[in-house]
Amino acid sequence: MEVTETLSNVRINKQTQPFSFARIGGRVLLWIFLLVTALLIVFPIVVTFLGSFMSNIEITKGGKIFPSSWQFVNYKEAWVQANFARFTWNSLFLSGATTIGTLIVASMAAYVVDRIKFPGKAIFVAIQASTMFISIGAVVIRPQFELMVKLHLHTNLWGVVLILVSGHAYIFFILLSFLQGISRELDEAARIDGCSNGGIFWRIILPLMRPGLGVGALFTFCGAWNEYLRPLVFTMTNPKLQTLTVGLSYLRYGASAAVQTHYMLAGACLSILPLLVVYMIANKSFMQMTAGSLKG
Repeated sequence: MEVTETLSNVRINKQTQPFSFARIGGRVLLWIFLLVTALLIVFPIVVTFLGSFMSNIEITKGGKIFPSSWQFVNYKEAWVQANFARFTWNSLFLSGATTIGTLIVASMAAYVVDRIKFPGKAIFVAIQASTMFISIGAVVIRPQFELMVKLHLHTNLWGVVLILVSGHAYIFFILLSFLQGISRELDEAARIDGCSNGGIFWRIILPLMRPGLGVGALFTFCGAWNEYLRPLVFTMTNPKLQTLTVGLSYLRYGASAAVQTHYMLAGACLSILPLLVVYMIANKSFMQMTAGSLKG
């Protein structure tokens, strides 16, 4: 019997051997696809970074990836000409206030939808979902501006913060899916101890939602940092409040109306640095949430 079982196992291994080659081939194709995709994503960033150290004439001529002489002065000129110190502070204020407001509103909304029964819950969730899939772009700028005029928030960044916080549907669904993985037994135990819904949210649920909040903060901060049209419209009468994305446009032309591509590339590289810092801070939360979703 043992000899027969051994022979049958050998036959099974021989029959399944071609499938292993197919799996290896599939993995090779997958890695090739991933490498090509990564190259297409990273290549423009590398070209932008190297171009920020070139002279304007060298960029205009083209044909080179590496600069013939490294022009570190481009970063200094970009910082001074675009008034980076002020514009960076304005962008940090806009992105930070939007991130904090969005996380508070979205987390509270997700907690109420998941844990509390109330009439119209399905309608509320449907409205949130519709704001994600229906986008009319710049058409809503005018009604938003008119609304902020009535609230006397049309000449500062607080109006932009309020508008961006109102568009929290994507973060709402991220936190809702994360909240559904938290056991309801914790809520029941807290209620036995006399804790209210607000106490349960602030003392128990919110600390457990840190990975989800980190991911939400990453997406919200990046979206607010890259916002261009609304800060431009709301700060036309007060240029001192303009953000970094708006300030970068000042680098396009110099005093003689010549295009300053080298300064624009240097300014773009400087504007990316805060995003990299935020990503490094939120990367751990992003990986925790991803690992949790894979386990689930």
